[in-house]
Amino acid sequence: MKSTVYFAPVKDADDIGAVNGQLKKLLEKSRILDVIREKDKVGMKMHFGEAGNINFVRPAHVRVICDEVKRKGASITLADVNTLYRGRRLNAADHQALAREHGFTKKAVGLDVFIPDDKKEADIAAVQINQKHIQTAKVARLFIDADAIVSIGHFKGHGLTGFGGAIKNIGMGCATREGKLAQHCDAAPVFNTDRCTGCGECEIVCPAEAITMENEKAVLDRSKCIGCASCVAACPNMTIFIDTEAGDAVQEKMAEYAYAVLNDKKGKACFLNFALRINQECDCWPYKNPRIGPDVGIFASLDPVGIDKASFDLVNQASGEDIFKKAHPKEDGLKQLRHAQDIGLGTMEYDLISV
Repeated sequence: MKSTVYFAPVKDADDIGAVNGQLKKLLEKSRILDVIREKDKVGMKMHFGEAGNINFVRPAHVRVICDEVKRKGASITLADVNTLYRGRRLNAADHQALAREHGFTKKAVGLDVFIPDDKKEADIAAVQINQKHIQTAKVARLFIDADAIVSIGHFKGHGLTGFGGAIKNIGMGCATREGKLAQHCDAAPVFNTDRCTGCGECEIVCPAEAITMENEKAVLDRSKCIGCASCVAACPNMTIFIDTEAGDAVQEKMAEYAYAVLNDKKGKACFLNFALRINQECDCWPYKNPRIGPDVGIFASLDPVGIDKASFDLVNQASGEDIFKKAHPKEDGLKQLRHAQDIGLGTMEYDLISV
């Protein structure tokens, strides 16, 4: 059976009022928030953007969604989970402070942001899933304990997974730092030393101190590498890349982590993808992150696989080419969706309803 995906076109992401108007129509038409009941505890997952990033979903749009959930008499925890790499999102206190700096204040969105502390055992859940790659997933407990999940995703490119949407927002985004490491650990980059100029940019950005300069060439200590791919983006000469097979494993692991969060939430999870300000890389990148496609619109569905496939299709149609393959030619972003479909998260077949 096909999934149903609703779509509200947006011409200009900078017109906040117009975007919110389309978002309200989308929520009314799709009724995806009907999965939420009075007194439900709702885990609302989104990415607040790394310091220096400007293309995350705007607080004004999040306020619209929060207000609709509150009208149902539910309580909301608006949250993200800490990262592997060094930056403003490495620990809960700095992460919360950055979210506020990016406009996610109680005044703006109607509630405080919560960042679980994955140094506390009480904030971590170990979920037994026995999948191809992952046997036990380590995820933030708040999303497991929630009665319902609302995913607010920014649809964009990604160096390891081709693109990131609902599956990435839940699978990678809800994982603890240990869980993120488990997903990335097969993705150590490959260094083309013949082309390396010894500029040292990769050494500077490496959060694990896994790169050193030897004889004016970059050398990687794979035992320290966490697979975050910061060096890939930092290299000005494009001499560092992720092995395709490793990238495939990351995508499949990410889908399995999404399964860990969503498997017991059937009929109690809904997904929004904002295909606006579409970056080349994840919103985790704190440095130059160019837009690679036009503003397209907002998608809504109860199926994380269907919404990502519809987002992928319409963005590429609007662009006149596969912008994700162009930006990341070694990655097949549909790998994550095929595996997610295989393990029962949803279907890539969808009916699209425009509002």
